[in-house]
Amino acid sequence: MTPIPRQDGTPVVALRAAALSYGDREVWSGLELDVRPGEFLAVLGPNGAGKTSFVRALLGRQPLSAGTLTVLGRPARQAARHIGYVPQQAALSAQAMLRARDLVRFGIDGHRFGPRLRTGGIRRRVDEILESVGAASYADVPLGMLSGGERQRVRIGQALATGPRLLLCDEPLLSLDLNHQRAVTELIDARRRSHGTAVVFVTHEINPVLGMVDRVLYLARGGHRVGTPDEVLTSESLSRLYGTQVDVLRVGGRVVVAGAPDETATPPHHPGRSHETDGVRA
Repeated sequence: MTPIPRQDGTPVVALRAAALSYGDREVWSGLELDVRPGEFLAVLGPNGAGKTSFVRALLGRQPLSAGTLTVLGRPARQAARHIGYVPQQAALSAQAMLRARDLVRFGIDGHRFGPRLRTGGIRRRVDEILESVGAASYADVPLGMLSGGERQRVRIGQALATGPRLLLCDEPLLSLDLNHQRAVTELIDARRRSHGTAVVFVTHEINPVLGMVDRVLYLARGGHRVGTPDEVLTSESLSRLYGTQVDVLRVGGRVVVAGAPDETATPPHHPGRSHETDGVRA
């Protein structure tokens, strides 16, 4: 494997005694976590466990109810220009007629990203990014005419446009077939290996990224487990977390979780925010 570039020892993400609540409902608490440069952290758990809320906190859009969170040593909102974000796939609506290159350009010279480049420099940079994610052949095609996998390549290009030190991926594999899942995960893994970009990858399906994951954050019922996949994805670990018998099987190199109850309560909807859509498949 390509080595991950070494950077300074400052954690990209640091949480201390972190908690998040909606009214009287505590989603998770007591979270102690450092995410290091080049680390691939998978975030797993059932519906309503707070995975998308975790991403929103890292983006500076969801305040903690207790504890502290820093990104690159500063409050999350102040680190926004160093964060790339790949959201859940959603209805295109107003974006349908945008070309692939337009979406990537927004990542380069959007209002929240530093000084603007000259037009010629922007175009060259957009072309480089589209080429790097394998989307150059449809750079001028409207997003509404692209497949789900093609659109995700473009969204990854947009997220990488500013050379982020942290890449947040919120269910980026939803609705993709196995070939597109593989292509998307390989793009993300290649980026963190070539540039030391830390990756926080929310998913309901661990198997497509199992070989890339360094550690897992598993959220459930207000509790959590943090560790390597071999430490967290075990019958003993998840049974303690859920307070009921959960069986974790390894079948043909895949992880299968059986008996984990799904959460039924979900945090209140916020404008512009997708509801949690995660099951416990692993």
